[in-house]
Amino acid sequence: MNFDPSMASAGEIAAAVREQRITARAVTEATLERIAATHASLNAFTTVTAQRARLEAMAVDACIAAGRDPGPLAGVPHAVKNLFDLAGIVTVAGSKINRAHPPAKEDATAVERLRRAGAICVGALNMGEYAYDFVTDNAHDGPTRNPRDLARSAGGSSGGCGAAVAAGLVPIALGTDTNGSIRVPSSFCGIWGLKPTYGRLSRGGTFPFVASLDHIGPFARTVADLAAAYDAMQGPDPRDPACTLRPVEPASARLNEGLGELRVAQLGGYFEKNCPPQAHSAVAAVASVLRAGFTRHVELPQVAEARAAAFIITAIEAGHLHLDRLRTQAADFDPGIRDRFLAGALMPGAWYVQAQKFRSWYRAQVAEIFRHVDILLAPATPVPATLLGQETMTIEGVEMPVRPNLGLYTQPISFIGLPVVAAPVHPAGPQPIGVQLIAAPWNETALLRAARILEASGVCSAPVARLAA
Repeated sequence: MNFDPSMASAGEIAAAVREQRITARAVTEATLERIAATHASLNAFTTVTAQRARLEAMAVDACIAAGRDPGPLAGVPHAVKNLFDLAGIVTVAGSKINRAHPPAKEDATAVERLRRAGAICVGALNMGEYAYDFVTDNAHDGPTRNPRDLARSAGGSSGGCGAAVAAGLVPIALGTDTNGSIRVPSSFCGIWGLKPTYGRLSRGGTFPFVASLDHIGPFARTVADLAAAYDAMQGPDPRDPACTLRPVEPASARLNEGLGELRVAQLGGYFEKNCPPQAHSAVAAVASVLRAGFTRHVELPQVAEARAAAFIITAIEAGHLHLDRLRTQAADFDPGIRDRFLAGALMPGAWYVQAQKFRSWYRAQVAEIFRHVDILLAPATPVPATLLGQETMTIEGVEMPVRPNLGLYTQPISFIGLPVVAAPVHPAGPQPIGVQLIAAPWNETALLRAARILEASGVCSAPVARLAA
């Protein structure tokens, strides 16, 4: 049969494999061929685990031949940001320094759970060094290019994830999000991304950036695939102290329930005054589809201060994490990343204490808003994908640096660990842009239900990007 895995969703691949219309091995070989064919132009992968992938595919096919259940993601290729441990592979975390480390002894928890669900890991993906980056212009592995326009950034720090999914190399990828590193690539590459509640999915076996802010989550081209990956990775894990004992709450079975009584509001104030036309149009399009549950505009308190506090916590925790490396191997860092770590290591501890106090206050204020609203809408990025190497952008007539300000709308949300779905909108212009759907902690299912409505309406979609020859 003529089955093209690059154009198929994870659900379609799993169904075809389970029904023996195609083998997991054939899907894997087609995937490896496409990765090889696009590497020179896209630079999404840093490691391709071909031997591992073939062995995992053979195990899936053998399971089906024996009449056993291969799992809900049977034969589905996936890849991971290169800060996830893969057994036998060095976890480089986008750095030069980590390349001297020994290979990982076992898979990260999330990778192992996807394998148990039948998914097949085909490799590790490019990222910003130590995740301190919004553009994935890596000094050691080169930039990852946006498959919708190779002259543009794929976003960061999970840029390889965004590019690989958008280009049809894999239907699912795993990334991390501290200040926006799932949502920025999702917005730039025009795909779906999920940053779950802090502590929902285990970070066991991942190289940290900022322990009190780090999340892991999936990228996908369909909401059903996003939910399936999320479901497969749920569950407590002693390897991650933040991964709580909350019960598993599968989202896939509830995707088509509709909005029901969900109350939706658009974030105003800070999220509107800095909002350029493309981002404003995207939010308006999403709001128009969810109008059945639409209530009003609301404002979060002291958002700019929340973003400033997020910067302080990020800089100080990250700077101290890398302090020994800064003392002994400073020349091996990307100079721009090194200087940010150094600045954080030199900040007074009193700033960190004050930022954490503000964080507690801010969390309580936002929780009060969620007593009256279920889902909040906001832009994901202030602009569509920027050009590779672009240093500045202009928003509301103000010129500002690109790299720190791509998190303009994401940092105040991840600062308090809220769950977010990044929804891709393809406006009249050539580049997509994302909208954040934000909920109270542990309410991922409501977000995914709303996302499915947006997908069914056609306002949000993630078509495969066809690379120029």
